[in-house]
Amino acid sequence: QVQLAESGGGLVQAGGSLRLSCAVSGRTFSIYFMGWFRQAPGKAREFVAAIRWSDGSTYYADPMKGRFTISRDNAKNTVYLQMNSLKPEDTAVYYCATGRPYYTGTYSSSQAYVAWGQGTQVTVSS
Repeated sequence: QVQLAESGGGLVQAGGSLRLSCAVSGRTFSIYFMGWFRQAPGKAREFVAAIRWSDGSTYYADPMKGRFTISRDNAKNTVYLQMNSLKPEDTAVYYCATGRPYYTGTYSSSQAYVAWGQGTQVTVSS
């Protein structure tokens, strides 16, 4: 099993930046890819970004392209989400998740992930 712990959320003004971190512990050798999702009040959880652990290939939801950057530090077993030019509609709880080994489907589906963190709140004020 793996355990995930997000950090870095908070309150920021529109146009500002935040960097979220997700530390992975436990069976870290089984990491294949990791993703970030978010869930705003009253809305479904939505895909934000994903990264393949082996080669660092990245994938983004269209609204995040050019504003968000996902990265990883293999030595620290940590994945990051740098969020720039934040908007009030980015307000949500952000979750990191680790993907199913050998999964070959789309990384944007929540079904691709086997373990989730507890989430970190991001609030963007206008």
